[in-house]
Amino acid sequence: MRILHVFDHSLPLHSGYTFRSRSILREQNRRGWQTFHLTTPRHVRPGPDPETADGLIFHRTPPISPALSKLPVLREIAEVNATTRRLAALVEQVKPDILHAHSPVLNAIPVQRVARKFGLPWVYEIRAFWEDAAASHGTTQEGSARYKATRWLETRAAQQADAVGAICHGLLGDLRERGIDPAKLFHVPNAVDAEQFTPGRPRDEALAAQLGLQGASIIGFIGSFYDYEGLDVLLAAMPEMIRARSNLHLLLVGGGPMDEALRAQAKALGLEGHVHFTGRVPHAEVDRYYSLIDVLVYPRKRMRLTELVTPLKPLEAMAEGKLVAASDVGGHHELITDGQTGTLFRADDPQALATSVLDLLAHPELWEERRQVARRYVAQEKTWSRTVENYVPVYERLAARQARRLAA
Repeated sequence: MRILHVFDHSLPLHSGYTFRSRSILREQNRRGWQTFHLTTPRHVRPGPDPETADGLIFHRTPPISPALSKLPVLREIAEVNATTRRLAALVEQVKPDILHAHSPVLNAIPVQRVARKFGLPWVYEIRAFWEDAAASHGTTQEGSARYKATRWLETRAAQQADAVGAICHGLLGDLRERGIDPAKLFHVPNAVDAEQFTPGRPRDEALAAQLGLQGASIIGFIGSFYDYEGLDVLLAAMPEMIRARSNLHLLLVGGGPMDEALRAQAKALGLEGHVHFTGRVPHAEVDRYYSLIDVLVYPRKRMRLTELVTPLKPLEAMAEGKLVAASDVGGHHELITDGQTGTLFRADDPQALATSVLDLLAHPELWEERRQVARRYVAQEKTWSRTVENYVPVYERLAARQARRLAA
């Protein structure tokens, strides 16, 4: 089977989006499927076309003109048109059996156009609704004209696709509420390759000394600093936690739009000696920082995006053999069983966060069993092999239907 995937961006850029894509493609290749890969003009890293990254070949859509890139709406139209042209040329070259668009909807529109032109079946896979992602990043507001227009585009793409996958049950439920035929919906959850993680990794004492964290009790967050991640809630909880545990430190690894505001908040709260911002670190170095952290905290705020979408980071922390504490938003509920694989606390509530994390830190005798249960959960239930297995009946159904159409 030959599948042509269309992505917003890809390796060698590093993000949760690109790592998920890489894992899916590798597992599909292991099954003997031939995969081809195209990115849109939103892949902004300069490089050759095609470009090989981690053994995968990515074809590129050329960037749009700088003048158009500054004009909302016209920019998106230009991106869709450029992707449509590049995709049509690639279809003629590689002759795929199925087209597979990965969100956002700007990828689905050109795939739908090209699928219709060549008479091919196509799949739309949704990792988050574009309108909710935009609202969470502050580029629009829920209920605005732009929000409603984008929601309409997402719904229309799902209606037109031959099959629609989503990474979590929250998104699937929302699609059913929009009137999408349940028969064409399928689940492709986030997962991890547990073998790539090393539970029980010794604490990196050299790094601890470098950061001034020798002998400290450390909680932390590793990822991107977006507002919806709720790191301001975590900072607001720190004074109470420090009063209870004077050697408690918070390690924040990463960066993003909220970086400056979070640093200012930490300073205003007088937390400079207890909160450590590392900035972004090389991907190969991340495991060193994991080794220092006793509890990974994910305080996501309650909003449509976090209620509907499951993150990847808590699964990675579990695979790393780390304790996890997270807010009780819907996306976390799909990954974490409170008291078994992790701890859940009330979202948007610094007091609830502090109480839950302090209680976890106060009972180290429970840590090892919790770590083992969580690690076993991801190793058995959240594997890429299990996720990609869910594509099999979908692809086979579409391929069989296409064969009947061509034979008629």
